[in-house]
Amino acid sequence: MNIEQIVIQLRDLAVPYGIRILGAILILIVGRVAAGLASRAVRHAMRHASLDETIRKFVARVVFVVVIAFTVVAALAKFGIQTTSFVALLGAAGLAVGLALQGSLSNFASGFLIIVFRPFKVGDFIEAGGVSGSVKEIRMFSTELASPDNIRIVIPNSTVFGGVIKNFSGYETRRIDLTISIGYDTSIDRAIDVVREVLGAENRVFSEPEAQIVVTELADSSVDLLVRCWARRTDPPSTNRATMRRLRRSRDPEDMSHRMARQTSPLGEMLSSGGTTSWNPSGSTPTISVAP
Repeated sequence: MNIEQIVIQLRDLAVPYGIRILGAILILIVGRVAAGLASRAVRHAMRHASLDETIRKFVARVVFVVVIAFTVVAALAKFGIQTTSFVALLGAAGLAVGLALQGSLSNFASGFLIIVFRPFKVGDFIEAGGVSGSVKEIRMFSTELASPDNIRIVIPNSTVFGGVIKNFSGYETRRIDLTISIGYDTSIDRAIDVVREVLGAENRVFSEPEAQIVVTELADSSVDLLVRCWARRTDPPSTNRATMRRLRRSRDPEDMSHRMARQTSPLGEMLSSGGTTSWNPSGSTPTISVAP
């Protein structure tokens, strides 16, 4: 075989394969541009729909990758490669990876649903997965909380979205419950009047709906009064403390405040001398002892 024959064979091969190579390169270029345009179009549309930035970035990235994948398959088909087996191989690999990452994918799907349906947002105080705290960050795989004593808590999103979520910041108003115990020799009517005066003097307590004050129990050494009033959701801790201080300082002909045996509140802090506690909107009701 002389050089002239080799040149002729190379030419015969170069013409068809060169056209295929140029076609494949053109497909890749067009596919890359189309992927970028599709990604930006999806992000722009989702921005107008007021969806979260995390979702916009993720969906736009998925669209980009899918378009690129189809582009690569089309470019391979241009060379005459049978892409059916290639697609089947990718599907099998995807299935294997999906089974291996089943838990992570569950967390990812839950994170996506949390961002879409927004049962809570950053800054809300929630209880989920058996823990409670202020939401610091919502990621695709986990949610970060800060407990009332400033402990960092990271919960898998599948745990958060798969159970009951209590959002203590979900509404603008919150009810405050106070239990006040008075001695048997104290007039119940007079005690109720004093409590109403204290609530009326506290500007953070709503006048509507009207506060409820009822007798709930006749204990061995005291009569228990349940006080229910309403305040803005940001005010319960300070409102509760201020109400307790006003009740402690209140004076009447029967010296009711000196006869209080104990005061309890689900939002309360220890107000008696020598005791402290912290406010936890989801915590158990602390008992506050007030010395006579």
